[in-house]
Amino acid sequence: MKIISWNVNGIRAVVKKGLFVPFVSKYRPDILCLQETKAEQHQTEIDLPEYEEYWNSATKKGYSGTAIFTKTKPVDVWNGFPDTITQKYGVKADEYGDPGTEGRVITAEYKDFFLVNVYTPNAKDDLSRIPLRQNSWDTAFLAYCKELENTKPVIFCGDLNVAHTPDDLARPKENDGLKGFTKEEREGFQKFIDGGFVDTFRLFHKGNGHYSWWSHWANARERNVGWRIDYFLVSKKIQGKIKSAEILAEVMGSDHCPVFLELEL
Repeated sequence: MKIISWNVNGIRAVVKKGLFVPFVSKYRPDILCLQETKAEQHQTEIDLPEYEEYWNSATKKGYSGTAIFTKTKPVDVWNGFPDTITQKYGVKADEYGDPGTEGRVITAEYKDFFLVNVYTPNAKDDLSRIPLRQNSWDTAFLAYCKELENTKPVIFCGDLNVAHTPDDLARPKENDGLKGFTKEEREGFQKFIDGGFVDTFRLFHKGNGHYSWWSHWANARERNVGWRIDYFLVSKKIQGKIKSAEILAEVMGSDHCPVFLELEL
């Protein structure tokens, strides 16, 4: 099974550029997870008859959003966190805006696993969403994945908006303490690892130079001055089934590139 995750930074723009359907035709994923769709399903026509589409769009127009395209019909699909999680961790009651209306989580249940597609809130330049990340979102998301794991293994993917270690960005010293590389965000990611989830890319690739997002400034992508903030993490129980994990840096159309996971179930 091949799964791809891609923050498209606006699905309509990628489709309009004529890049989306050729990308899918070339890589032919069994499941495709998108983040930052910035659209509702009816707002773009995508000719992919092999796939069923499931969307979780933000209430705010042209903002955030996630979607899953899948060849295999899921057992079930649902949007957001369950009420038990939102009430316990307060992810729908904070002064920074309501992430529960931003289309940030969509889950598909399959026979052998749950697949969770996530677009984690950005901490913002002024770090105003750090309290949200630290005190509710990261904790709630981990609790949600662990709750699912009680039933069957979990694969979660998407733009987690954090570089975990200094190897995950080109200039760690210059960015230390800035959004995406704060102590709080990195500790939040480490809790996923401590909770038993495996960063699949690091099973196959060590060191730096492997990035999935680049700034538009100063030819950052051409110079590979980037960040690895897009991930596939899996339950340790299925770590042995992972065949490969890659970053598809050659794919254009967004400031992010897709990340790829192949597993045998």
